[in-house]
Amino acid sequence: MPDAADRAAQPTADPVAPVDADEVLGLDAVTVRRGTSVLLDAVDLRVREGERWVVLGPNGAGKSTLLSLAAARLFPTTGAVRVLGERLGGVDVFELRPRIGLASTALERSVPGRERVRDVVVTAAYGVTGRWREEYDAGDEERALELLDLLGAAHLAERPFGTLSDGERKRTQIARALMTDPELLLLDEPAGGLDLGAREDLLRRLTALAADPAAPTTVVVTHHVEEVPVGTTHALLLRAGRVVAAGPAERVLTSEPLSRTFGLALSVQRRDGRLSARAA
Repeated sequence: MPDAADRAAQPTADPVAPVDADEVLGLDAVTVRRGTSVLLDAVDLRVREGERWVVLGPNGAGKSTLLSLAAARLFPTTGAVRVLGERLGGVDVFELRPRIGLASTALERSVPGRERVRDVVVTAAYGVTGRWREEYDAGDEERALELLDLLGAAHLAERPFGTLSDGERKRTQIARALMTDPELLLLDEPAGGLDLGAREDLLRRLTALAADPAAPTTVVVTHHVEEVPVGTTHALLLRAGRVVAAGPAERVLTSEPLSRTFGLALSVQRRDGRLSARAA
């Protein structure tokens, strides 16, 4: 049965811009309203094949709303959203979602605490959380273990998910998001809440993923420039549901646009591909 997001207002037949052949995600004048609140306001975005995007902004900027649209779990109030060549409102989202890898806090909350880590990953093949009577072949089981190893979590395979630390849960979720070999990978605050060691270990692995030409097009949401993986090619800055800046990372992730985004004069430094920011 469709969830509340699926029953949300369908997109209107607004005019849309021409679609690029290599477009993976497209938003044209997208607005999302809930009651009197405007969560996104006339947002335009183009994410193309092979790009590595980061979405930055303060709390309430609309970052998670945008990611829900990209994950085909929310419809816009007005405007057009295209994901992997399909327009939301004109496609069966339950067929589209397996082509999208998603790691988010909401997904984490849906995983039973007793579920083995290897089962958290392998059940992505059926798009479910909580293994029951589904049948998985040896190839599925092997891929799940390989992905856990890629994320440095192979030793957790037999552990119950509910016993993991925040960092271990994040890595398990990313392995799950990669399980179906997605065409689009969406990571909602993958380093959020991690201690310094866990954050740096995860960012090292995300940097390796960004450098892999076979990895899917990626969109990462975060609050902090320090959590932007090396290899990020593009950035979108949001404030109060509106786009402050969007484009190549070396142009967008700089002091002036980030200061406007966070409402504070910031000095942004880049060293060895990593960013840091402090009050100017």
